[in-house]
Parts: sequence; C-alpha cells; structure tokens
Amino acid sequence: MADTARHIRAAHQLRILSDALDSGRLGPVRRLVNTLSPAEIGNLLESLPPTRRNVVWGLVDPEDDGEVLLHVGEDVRESLLAEMDPDEIVAALEDLDIDDLAELMDDLPEAVTAEVLRSMDRENRERLEQALSYPEDTAGRLMNPDVVTVRADATVEVVLRYLRLRGELPENTDRLYVANRRHQYLGQVALSDLLTREPSTPINTLIDDAQPAIPVHTPANEVANRFSDHDWISAPVVDENNVLLGRITIDDVVDIIRDQAEHRALGAAGLDEDEDLFASPLRAMRRRSLWLGINLALAFVVASIIGLFEATLEQVVALAVLMPIVASMGGNAGLQAMTLTVRGLALGQLGSSNVRPLMVKEITVGVLNGLLWAVVVAAAAGLWFGSPMLALAIAAAMTINLVFAAAAGVGIPLLLRRMNIDPAIAGSIVVTLFTDAIGFFAFLSMGTLLLVP
Repeated sequence: MADTARHIRAAHQLRILSDALDSGRLGPVRRLVNTLSPAEIGNLLESLPPTRRNVVWGLVDPEDDGEVLLHVGEDVRESLLAEMDPDEIVAALEDLDIDDLAELMDDLPEAVTAEVLRSMDRENRERLEQALSYPEDTAGRLMNPDVVTVRADATVEVVLRYLRLRGELPENTDRLYVANRRHQYLGQVALSDLLTREPSTPINTLIDDAQPAIPVHTPANEVANRFSDHDWISAPVVDENNVLLGRITIDDVVDIIRDQAEHRALGAAGLDEDEDLFASPLRAMRRRSLWLGINLALAFVVASIIGLFEATLEQVVALAVLMPIVASMGGNAGLQAMTLTVRGLALGQLGSSNVRPLMVKEITVGVLNGLLWAVVVAAAAGLWFGSPMLALAIAAAMTINLVFAAAAGVGIPLLLRRMNIDPAIAGSIVVTLFTDAIGFFAFLSMGTLLLVP
C-alpha cells in the first residue's frame, strides 16, 4: 500500500513538473523541485529525458546536489556530473559523510577526485582513503567512520557532560560504542540508558555486548540480512583485531535492499539496474546485445534439436501445433524454481548442506505438476485431434519436461554461482532455453515413437 502511494505521488510530481516545463516557466519548476527530498529529486531526474533533465538539474539547490547524486543510478549520475564544472562538483561533495563520498568517488573524473582530496582536512582525507581501500559492496565501503565512543570506566555523568560539549551527534545515533584504550570494541550503551540512570552509574554496568560487531570485509548482502534479521538501527564495524573502525546505519542498508531488489528484477531480463531509462539507443544496444547474442546462440541449439525431427513433423503436423505448449509449461516451471533458488542464494539461505532437500522437493513438485497437467493437456489434445497416441505423447513429454525444469531451476543457478556468473542475470536465459530443448526433444521423441509408423 505504501509503495502504491509513493508511486502515485511520484507520477503526480512528474506530471506537474512536465506541465510547468511545457509552459516554459522555470519559477514554478524551481519551487516544486526544491520542496522535494533529495531522493524524490533523484527519482524525478531519472524520469526525465536528457534535455529536460539538464534543465531541472540546473534548478536544484546547490546545497542538495551531493545528496541528489547519491540517489540516482550510475548512468544518470555520469550525465549530471558531465554538466557540472569541477569546482561545482567539489562544492557539492564537501558536506557529504565519508561513506556517501566513498560511494561517489569511483564515478568522478581523476582531476576532480584529486581536487576533492585536496579540499579535505587530513583526518577526513585519511578516513576516505581508508574506506576506498576496501572492496566495493563490503562493510568497509558502507561504514561511516564518524562514531561516538566512550570508556567502560567512565560514569553516566561524565559521558553526558562529554556529549553536551561535543554538541551534535551523527545521524541515526541510537547508542554509543564502548571501546578500550586500544580502541577495541567492547559493547554498546543505549542512549535511553544514559538518560534514565543515576549520574553516578558506571558505564561498565550498562554495557550491552549481545550485538556482535560486523567484520569489515563482510559482503553488503550479508550486512543487509543481519540488519533485517535483528531489526538493527546501527551496527559497529571492526577489523580482524576487533578494532572499531566505524558503523553502518539503517539508511545505508535500505539502499542495499532496494538495489538488490532492482538487480533481481532487471537482471532476469539481462538488464543493468543502473541503466538510464533514457540512455542513447546505441549505448543501450551495446549493453543488451551480449545477452541477446547468447540467447540467439542457445536458440540455434534448440532449433537444431527440432531439425532432428523434421521427417516426423512433416508426417504429424499436430506435433508442431502442440510443441509450444510443452515448452511454455516447462519454461514457466523452471523459472519458478529458479526464482526461489536465486532468492535463497541472495538471502544466504541456501548452501551445500541444504541443496539436496531443495532439489528433492522441487523435483517432487515437478512430478506432481507434471502428472496433473499431463492429464489436462492430454484430454485437450485428444479431443482436439482425436488421437489417443498424440495425447499420450504430449502427456509423457509434459511430465518429463516439468521434472527436468524443476531440476534445472535449482541446478543452473547453483552452477552459475560456482562459475562466478550472477544467476540473477544469466539464470532465466539458460533455464528457459534448457527447458525448451528438453521439452521439444521429449515431445518429438515420444511423437516419433508413438505416431510414426
């Protein structure tokens, strides 16, 4: 319901903005744009063709430029950065947190990157360089090094006095981290405890060590799973020596979850989640041609299987009429099993210890569905063409294909993962063509056996 309301609101904003742009009056456009959050502005910019996007980008409050750049895909971000002078880019990035800045640095021109580093003080430059030293999509890239730490031997009164002197706390601060003199993580203290306990209460009596720290090299998807499983708002990040390096907050994790959802949805069609909706046709063609080429090559394999039964098809034309039914059912069943498997891999629910029971379960589902729909399609084919043997052939092929489809839906994503190929992108193409090949071969083989004298 919330997603529907958000989509309606976004469509309404886009319509108002388009009407204002059509009228040529930029004042209303500027007022509208600058009443929106950076995320909403980013969504609007992605919804506009390049010429209109550049007009609106020029009307965004410069103070929001950096945050807006964080909320658009890489292709759109590249086009927006191309419209900015180096000085404008440096000014837009100067107020960003270190973790947000690290996310953008790879997209900046080298000259701008050097200028950004020169504009930072030594402490923040070292923090940024440390963040950039970790691989992308790991806790090290996600974390913000700006954390508030306290000592275990302090009292509530001392900590509250320190917080008052410090002034502003980092966003999404719900607890303070307790560290020793070597800056090793010991646990955390909730802000609510600090506000409700006696001033003389020692911090070491309030330490909560139930939440484990996240190792700095933990993959981003595992970080998201931990936040989801434990309802965390923030979590500490440590190195191999348990030294506290920073923290990850829920706003960063929401971005990970959203990116994963977009990746799975678009990857199934061989698309990049960062692709600009209005990218140039030539650029879009180059990105998509690889998977179309792979699809074509595999389609020729399927066509060659059909070619083996050319004589059968000439004698029994009904086989050609019914072939798409077998292939379609198998493809759908395979994609169902594949989607479940890819989801399990993404959430860390599937490993070597539980692959076998999943495979057995999916094959059992394939057998049951195969038998059920074999009866239905056999009855329909028998009535349509008046041939019991044809009905038997398609029933057998349907059962065989749905069983193989279930096995392929589980096995192919696992094989692709082992080959370091993203199953969310390649899985649907391979599974669909595999089930087509098995379906055609099974149906035409049974047709040849039962119908050709």
